[in-house]
Amino acid sequence: MCNQKITLLVVTFVKEFNTSLTLLFRFIVVGIYELGHLNYLRSFIYSLLWPVSCSEALSHSSLVHSGKVVHGRSVVPSPIVSSPDLWHSKTMELKMRLCVALLSLSLCLGLMGHVRAQEEADDMEMDVEDAIDDMQEEDVEEEEQQVPASPPVPTVTYKAPEPMGEHYFAESFDKGTLHGWVLSQAKKDGIDEDIAKYDGKWEVEEMKDTKLPGDKGLVLKSKAKHHAISALLLRPFTFDTKPLIVQYEVNFQTGIDCGGAYVKLLSQTPDLDLEEFVDKTAYTIMFGPDKCGEDYKLHFIFRHKNPKTGEFEEKHAKKPDADLRTYYTDKKTHLYTLVLNPDNSFEILIDQTVVNSGSLLNDMTPPINPPAEIEDPDDHKPEDWDERPKIQDPDAVKPEDWDEDAPAKIPDEDAVKPDGWLDDEPEYISDPDALKPEDWDEDMDGEWEAPQIPNPACETAPGCGLWQRPVIDNPNYKGKWKPPMIDNPNYQGVWKPRKIPNPDFFEDLHPFRMTPISAVGLELWSMSSDIFFDNFFVTSDRNVAERWAADGWGLKKAAEGAAEPGLVNQMITAAEEKPWLWIVYVLTVAVPLVLIIVFCCTGKKSSASTSAAEYKKTDAPQPDVKEEAEEEEAKEEESEAKKSEEEDSTGEAEEAAENDKKDGNTSSEKSEDDILRRSPRSRKPRKD
Repeated sequence: MCNQKITLLVVTFVKEFNTSLTLLFRFIVVGIYELGHLNYLRSFIYSLLWPVSCSEALSHSSLVHSGKVVHGRSVVPSPIVSSPDLWHSKTMELKMRLCVALLSLSLCLGLMGHVRAQEEADDMEMDVEDAIDDMQEEDVEEEEQQVPASPPVPTVTYKAPEPMGEHYFAESFDKGTLHGWVLSQAKKDGIDEDIAKYDGKWEVEEMKDTKLPGDKGLVLKSKAKHHAISALLLRPFTFDTKPLIVQYEVNFQTGIDCGGAYVKLLSQTPDLDLEEFVDKTAYTIMFGPDKCGEDYKLHFIFRHKNPKTGEFEEKHAKKPDADLRTYYTDKKTHLYTLVLNPDNSFEILIDQTVVNSGSLLNDMTPPINPPAEIEDPDDHKPEDWDERPKIQDPDAVKPEDWDEDAPAKIPDEDAVKPDGWLDDEPEYISDPDALKPEDWDEDMDGEWEAPQIPNPACETAPGCGLWQRPVIDNPNYKGKWKPPMIDNPNYQGVWKPRKIPNPDFFEDLHPFRMTPISAVGLELWSMSSDIFFDNFFVTSDRNVAERWAADGWGLKKAAEGAAEPGLVNQMITAAEEKPWLWIVYVLTVAVPLVLIIVFCCTGKKSSASTSAAEYKKTDAPQPDVKEEAEEEEAKEEESEAKKSEEEDSTGEAEEAAENDKKDGNTSSEKSEDDILRRSPRSRKPRKD
């Protein structure tokens, strides 16, 4: 079955590739035709777009190429190179045909892609487990009642991943049980008795909207509950010379409001009891997603042991630079991977893409190694220590003419009251139409007064009431005098306590050598339910981990991708959420169309005169009839040549009189020179 599908895909790809290659070849040939370098290609394009046979077009091409169309005279009528005007009209018509062909090609490709997608969706076979036959019959009856019926969604056949190679833990939950997992029976300290128990429910089941029937996982079922479950590794992992790779899958089926989905790698200790697994149980590494509010986190925390005191301290990796919002909101299954290397480097991957990386020595908070020196806690700043870089000049004296009491604003003495100002009219008057409310109680509410309204008499006047001069800035205002600032001659700088050797200093150059781990656990509190966990894997071989991911998460990704809507539907959905995307879509489609139309449907207009260089570029024959401008220019050149001949003849007669005794051979040579001088070949070349 798989080989048949692969063969079908290969054949389809080859057919589409040949079709695309043919279209591309035609487009390139059309481009060469526009350049006008090769006659036989131009004829070939003409045969594709013009209603003549290919042999006829090639015959025209051979005539032009062989030189039978010369000096503007064609041996046979050619629809391609008859005249410049006809050449331009044919070129414009061919460009129009090319433009229409390109638009038709775009439409055909779009329809062909839609038909191909529909055929692939119809041709894909679905293999489903026998255990869900009854469920399928009920689904079919429900789908028949729905109008319109949705198109069939292709699925991928699920097969439980099998661990191959060296590994320490592998769990796919496809057996449908919690065999090997231990539920915590403990209580959390320091909180109310009602919520102290780890009584959150766990179930092994398929995802609600599964695309892989038969694929099961561990589901956190309760909200606002403490959950704790764990399982032992096949054998403890010791941090020595081999890397550690931890990976598992998470799907927030109903989204996540506040809660975590991180995993803890429990430390190997003599008193480890999985039934008493709580938040304070010793762990070596905590890794995974966590969210509360708008804070999206991806934890990587490890507990480092102080070699001097023996105490453990949590070290947190730096926050990833990538935006993690999508992984919490898209309701898809994501693969989380942590890689720790013996050289103290680490990588954090989501869906096999690195989102965070660094070094245990340099990129953890707080740092692994404390500073070699610290500030002396017993050192105190002296009382006479002066930290002021600037002080007031003690020798400065306030000028005698400095008036600190001068106001900042003064009345404008140059202002004049406007004509028509109504001094006796108030700016506001009582509303004569206002009436006292019937329920007004003067004993309780006081004496009633009508509301104030603008005085109607002031509407046409420049102002009413007592006129006052406007105020302006006081040119003599200086404010309160302060002495200028100067450099402090006693400035000693900012005081800092002296440094002393750190009594707690140590240097651990191998933080990778952590406490060995012996179990995997989930200890979570969540305000969201139905968090899906699957395909836990712990190994020291990255290739083995990638193979496990391909067999598990790879199938989920393929199934989810096959069930996703097409590109057009995704674009429409995105535009409904963000309407401004419609502008982007219109510009994306309109700009190429405008460019194609401008390129194909416009060209240079044929001018009245075509230069010889232009004829050379297009291999077009020159016209037989000379244009009027060229004839006038030729006549002017002939008249100038006659004048020069007359001047030459006069000079020769005078020279002959002076040299009459010269022999006849010299006279014959001069006559030959005169003949050559009168020849049209000796004329000046015309300027095109």
